[in-house]
Formats: sequence, structure tokens, C-alpha cells
Amino acid sequence: MKQLTLIILFLLSLHNVSQAQDRVVEIKTNLGTMKFELYNDTPKHRNAFIKLASEGYYDGTLFYRVIQNFLIQGGSKSSRNAPPGKRIGYGDPEHTVDDEILKHYYHQKGALCAPRQPDEVNPFKQSDISQFYIVKGQVFTEGQLDTLEMAVNRPIRKKITKQIYTPAIREELKQLKAEKKVDEFRAIAERVKRDIESAYQLNPNVLEFSEAQRKAYTTVGGYPDLDGKYTIFGQCISGFEVIDKIAALETDENNRPLKDVTIEVNLIE
Repeated sequence: MKQLTLIILFLLSLHNVSQAQDRVVEIKTNLGTMKFELYNDTPKHRNAFIKLASEGYYDGTLFYRVIQNFLIQGGSKSSRNAPPGKRIGYGDPEHTVDDEILKHYYHQKGALCAPRQPDEVNPFKQSDISQFYIVKGQVFTEGQLDTLEMAVNRPIRKKITKQIYTPAIREELKQLKAEKKVDEFRAIAERVKRDIESAYQLNPNVLEFSEAQRKAYTTVGGYPDLDGKYTIFGQCISGFEVIDKIAALETDENNRPLKDVTIEVNLIE
């Protein structure tokens, strides 16, 4: 009985390990094959992508939107057998999923992501899993990342300062200074400073690249402007050179490659 119990526990542990493993898919094209792991902590996107891939939904579609140093996008059913020059890439409202935007994933080169409609028509940031995009991006310097942070954060701090450091408080401090009431002046000034800093630190829109992000963006590269705005549900593990080949293709005015790049998605693990 004890031996049977141990066998059952062993089999259960194997099952749990297999459940914990990330699924792997390959995206085959006429320019080469890429492999991607799908993240377990974005299950809605992972499961929807696997379901559509297993049904052959993406097979025969194209990478229809290609922008060097940015991304390659494909999978839309409207791209299948699309004649040259046709504008394609419309979304499918029947294949949307709730966002799974996680801070520990970022738009480094090879990130597999879900596009979506803009905030004004899609305030809940639901993804259109009927298509996907893969980040090409570019390599940044530390200075460029610093500049990106400042460009985002300065207006935020300025707005917070304006809300807290009001004309009334400014006038009060001016009066205390004129009356040489140093302690009162310092107490109010310090409170204002603390309130501004607290509101700034709590603001979810403040941009601060983590050490991991900085390492990725200054080595393999990526596109940090997209971070926090779209769901990333996988990462390229082989075939980066294929991303480069597709991103370098000549395109028309709609960013569609003049040479069709066909897609076939297969589940391999």
C-alpha cells in the first residue's frame, strides 16, 4: 500500500511539472522558422493562441505589417490570399481576450505580443488574439533610456507639483518668509515636498526601467515605448535572424512587404 502511494505521488509530481512547463510553438515562414515559449502566467492569451493555432487559424496568413526597428505583425485572417497592394490586417471581434499586462514582461526583441484597439474605443485594453506581433526594436544606450524616462516623468512631476503647490500655499510661504517665521516656513515647505514626492512615487504612469529591462534594451534591444500598454504572452527562443530578415523587407505605403511572408503555426511542446 505504501509503495502504491509513493507511485501515485510520483506520477502526480510529474503531472505538476509538465503543467508548469511553458508551451513551445514554432512559427514557420518562407524566410525561416522561429520558436517561442508561451508564458503560463498569461493563460488567457496562451490558451486562446494555442486553440487558434491547433485549428490552423493562422496558417496561410501573412506578416502584413513590417516596420524596421519596430515590429513584424501578422496572423490576421484578412491577409490570407490577399492580392498585392491590398490593405489588410483588420481585427476579429470574436477573438478578443481580457488584458494580461504584467510588469515583469517587457518589449525586448523577440517578444510575442497581442495587438489591440486604441484606448478611446477599447478602455479595458482587451487584446485581439486573432493576430499577433513580434518585437524587432533596436539597441539603446543607457543615456537614451534615461532620456525616455525623463520625457515621461517630467510632465507627471510638473502636473503633481501644480496640483499640490497651489497659489494659496505659495502666497502663504511668501508671507511667512517676509515675516521671517523660519520654523513655520520650513514645516509647510517640507510638507509640500513630501506630498509631491509621495504622489509622484504612487503614480502608475511613472517610467523607471528595471535593471533587467536596461540590460535587455542595451544588449538585444527592443521597443520600450510599448511597455505596459500591450500584453506580452511569449518570447522567441530561436530564429532571431528570421525576425531580422522579415523586418528588413521592402514594404509599400501600408508597411506591407512587397514579397509575401506566409505563416504556419505549429505546437511542438
